[in-house]
Amino acid sequence: MNTVLFDLRGQYNLLREEIDAAVREVLASGEYILGPRVRLLEENLAACCGVPYGVGVASGSDALLLALLACGIGKGDEVITTPFTFFATAGTISRTGATPVFADIEPVTCNIDPEKISALISPRTRAIVPVHIFGQMADMDAVLDLARAHRLLVIEDACQALGAGNKGRKAGSLGHAGCFSFFPTKNLGGCGDGGMVVTRDPQVADRVMSLRTHGSRQKFIHHSVGCNSRLDEIQAAVLLVKLKYLDSWIEQRVALAGEYNRLLDGVVVTPGLLPGNRHTYHLYVVGSPQRDRIKEHLERNRVGCGVYYPVPLHLQQAFHHLGYREGDFPVAERSARELLAIPAHPGLSTAETGRIASLVREAAGLPVSLEK
Repeated sequence: MNTVLFDLRGQYNLLREEIDAAVREVLASGEYILGPRVRLLEENLAACCGVPYGVGVASGSDALLLALLACGIGKGDEVITTPFTFFATAGTISRTGATPVFADIEPVTCNIDPEKISALISPRTRAIVPVHIFGQMADMDAVLDLARAHRLLVIEDACQALGAGNKGRKAGSLGHAGCFSFFPTKNLGGCGDGGMVVTRDPQVADRVMSLRTHGSRQKFIHHSVGCNSRLDEIQAAVLLVKLKYLDSWIEQRVALAGEYNRLLDGVVVTPGLLPGNRHTYHLYVVGSPQRDRIKEHLERNRVGCGVYYPVPLHLQQAFHHLGYREGDFPVAERSARELLAIPAHPGLSTAETGRIASLVREAAGLPVSLEK
C-alpha cells in the first residue's frame, strides 16, 4: 500500500465532474485573466476572512511581496519575522530592499515567539510578519500589542492557514494585510500557482491591485513600478469549486489529528494548540530526536512524509550576509532537526492512520499495540 503525504489525485477524482465543468466554462468564455471568477473568488475569500477586500495574485510569494510594497516597506527598513518558515517569507522582505530580522520561535506551536520580538525592535523597524505555521495562528494578541506600542505594521503570512482562527477571529484579518497561497498542496489548492492578499484597508487593496498589473490602474498609464502578478480565471474556477468543501476538509483534518494524538501519545512530540485557536492542520507534524530514523522507516514502507523545514532561514546561504550563526535560534534549529510531517489529508482511512502510527512506534522502538 502506498500512502502519499498529499493526495491531489484523490481530491481531483472526488470533484472531477465539477472541476472539469468549471474549467470548460472558462475556456468557452474567452475570459482567462482577472475575469468574473477571480472577482467572485476575491469576494468569497474576503468574506471567509471577515474583511472587505481581497486581491487575487499569481502566487503566495507574490501576495507577500505586493502586500509589503503596498504597505510602504522598502530600502532601509527592518522587518521582524521567524526563521522557521518557507523561504518566501523572508525572501520577499529582501526583495523590497528591506532587511529581514529573525526572532526565534516558541516551542509549543513553532510560531514566532512574541517575547523574542521586543528586544529586536529598532528605529529602523517598520513591520512584523508573523507566520501561521502548519495551519494555526501565531499569538496575534501579543504581536498586535507590540505593534501598537511601537507603531509597527503587521502583515500576516497566512499561506498555510486559510480557515484558521483564534477566538472567532480569522487568520489574515488581524494585520494590515493577510497573505494566502493556493499552491496545490494547500488546504485550498489550485491546479497551479495562485495567491491572494486580504485587508480591511481600501488603500492597501488599491495599491496591491495596481502593483499586480505593473503599477497601473488604467491601461497603459503607470503610476509606479509593479509586476505581472495576475490570478488566472481557470485557477479561480477550480478554487471556487473547492472552496465549498474547505470547512468539511478542515474538520476531517482535525479529526485525523485527534486520532494521531491518541495513537502517538508518549511516542513523539506534536506542536501544541494555542488556547482559543482553530488549527487547520495543513500539516500534521511530529517531533523526535529520532526523526531521520522514523522518516526512513516510513519511506521503506511506502508512506509519504516530509521535513518542514530542514534548514532554518538564518542558516541559508542566501542570508549569510546578515551575519547569523548556528546556535542563534536554538528552538528553530531543534525544530529543523526533529520535525516530520506525516499524512493527514481528507480521505485518509482509519486503517491507514493506524498503520502509519504503528510504523512510527516501530521506528521509535516502542510496542506497536495501539490499545489505550
